[in-house]
Amino acid sequence: MDADDFRELAIGFDDVEEGAHMGAADFRVGGRIFATLAHGHLGLGNLMLSPELQRSLIAEAPDVFLPVSGGWGRQGATHIRLAEASPEQLLHGLRLAWNLRVQKNARSGKRKAPH
Repeated sequence: MDADDFRELAIGFDDVEEGAHMGAADFRVGGRIFATLAHGHLGLGNLMLSPELQRSLIAEAPDVFLPVSGGWGRQGATHIRLAEASPEQLLHGLRLAWNLRVQKNARSGKRKAPH
């Protein structure tokens, strides 16, 4: 897998818009980021997960998933090594991040982004 695959799969979820954050591609639902290519130049994608989801993915595939360094990683931000990821692993990670963001948006009363 590579950054183009990441982008194609991320955009495939409902109501997703591609934007940019600090010069890197990001993917948002309801205006909120659920995934980025901030480390795409290093062959990594980033998934905004909960610490519990992060631990689950790392336990399943430690060669594919790893925490982002520092505080972001402790909060659940997770790298995915694109070259080592299968299409199923990438899709699964993106789906988890997208679902979590949609749930958080619903809890906060954030409406869905317009089509």
